[in-house]
Amino acid sequence: MGPGRLSWSVLLRCRRAAAALGAPRCRPLPARPLSAAAPRRAPLRPPGAGGRAPRDGPAGAGRGTEEEEEEEDEAALEALLGPPPLAPGPGAQRVAIVHPAVKWGPQKSPLTTAELQIAEAVALVDTLQNWTVLDKIIIPTKNPKKKFVFGKGNFQVLTEKIKKLPHVTAVFLNVERISSLTKKELEGAWGVPVFDRYTVVLHIFRCNARTKEAKLQIALAEIPLLRSNLKNELSQRDQQRGGSRYIMGSGETFLETQNRVLKERELKIRNALEKLRRKRALLRAQRRKCEFPIVSVMGYTNSGKTTLIKALTGEAGLQPRDQLFATLDITAHAGYLPSHMAVIYVDTIGFLTDLPHNLVESFSATLEEVAYSDLIVHVRDITHPETILQKATVLSVLRNLNLPSHLLDSIVEVHNKVDLTERYKPTEENALAVSALHGYGLEELKQEIEKKILTATGKKILTVNINLEGPQLSWLYKEATVQEVEVMPEDGRARVKVIISSSAFGRYKNLFPNSEIFIS
Repeated sequence: MGPGRLSWSVLLRCRRAAAALGAPRCRPLPARPLSAAAPRRAPLRPPGAGGRAPRDGPAGAGRGTEEEEEEEDEAALEALLGPPPLAPGPGAQRVAIVHPAVKWGPQKSPLTTAELQIAEAVALVDTLQNWTVLDKIIIPTKNPKKKFVFGKGNFQVLTEKIKKLPHVTAVFLNVERISSLTKKELEGAWGVPVFDRYTVVLHIFRCNARTKEAKLQIALAEIPLLRSNLKNELSQRDQQRGGSRYIMGSGETFLETQNRVLKERELKIRNALEKLRRKRALLRAQRRKCEFPIVSVMGYTNSGKTTLIKALTGEAGLQPRDQLFATLDITAHAGYLPSHMAVIYVDTIGFLTDLPHNLVESFSATLEEVAYSDLIVHVRDITHPETILQKATVLSVLRNLNLPSHLLDSIVEVHNKVDLTERYKPTEENALAVSALHGYGLEELKQEIEKKILTATGKKILTVNINLEGPQLSWLYKEATVQEVEVMPEDGRARVKVIISSSAFGRYKNLFPNSEIFIS
């Protein structure tokens, strides 16, 4: 029984376990236009209204009821995944990016500069198809949270610059969130729509979302924006129409009606996500039965996570993209460690500085998978000028996910893209230098991952000499993961390399006290 055939069978089992994550493999798919409505299924026809009638008898009736419930759930889900009510128009946008530069005080970040912050804003806009940057404007401010964001003089200068820009269609104000009142005032002064980081990032998410779960989480993240826009809409209705705020015959004001509709929509989305979460939990339980270790690969957006997973697994179907938030859905990929131990690498959503809390919270259903990992690999783009700030951002989000302390304490830090820097100098003692694109440092990384996995799972790598006529081999196949079997026919014995848990190892020693055991 050769190690090659055995290893291939283990890899197949690992890939099946990866599929049990409930996540699709990464395939390049065309982005769905933001204006396109999701296709809806035709409603079920009642008996006697034409078409095939349900089967008679209890079995047929039960099947019909289940199918009806599935159809109703599917139709309700598709309705929630309809056209985004807050997305910018589907056409081209010519954007002026405005960055409020805080010169001093607690709101000024010591780890970055205004030039680097506006460069990231440009990268966000460049991610969107048919969006172009007309101009980049940095304006100093003392407090970006005040009504007009800037002081009176700076605001007048900025307004004149924006109005002189040819064919400008929108302004991207590079702050986390702006209030509905500020948005109304700025749009009135500049005459074009004003987007904040929340709106732009949400728009990028919609373009890149593939699964229903990701789309539902985006729809949930839109709820706070819809609520904040209600007061503006109400004041505009009052100015245009005047009179009573009550909807005829309902006893409800317009604001009360809209708030009720939003609450109902939020409840439906949360219920749909909870169903998907329960399904994911069942798949996770199936995966746990296979006992394959899980490695979550995390990092700042566009740090090279997908490229690293492709290099570690050799999976040709993975197509990394050089853009922000290319991965929104969890994907799982099987690979081998140096001892031939099969593991599952999980690709996750990237993080961003000043990513609004509501947006992170909406993706909790996806990020909760990280809590069930055996190890976290933190990938950093070591060539980026803001790499220290990016590290702080990722670690902050991980701490806010309430992950187990052993996961946070055992993180493997990877300094990626070292091929792009002439003289790399490690800034952290235990960090591993890697070029995922060119394969540099991958063997050292695999060895470190294996060491941490063995510690986290309590497993050992053993080689045991067994008698082929005895029950040891069948026991090892049942209770451990057999990696290699080297048969010695002249002695009627075999050397068996296994990965075994501490509890199973204790049972083996009790059952077979005379076995020869070598710990790797």
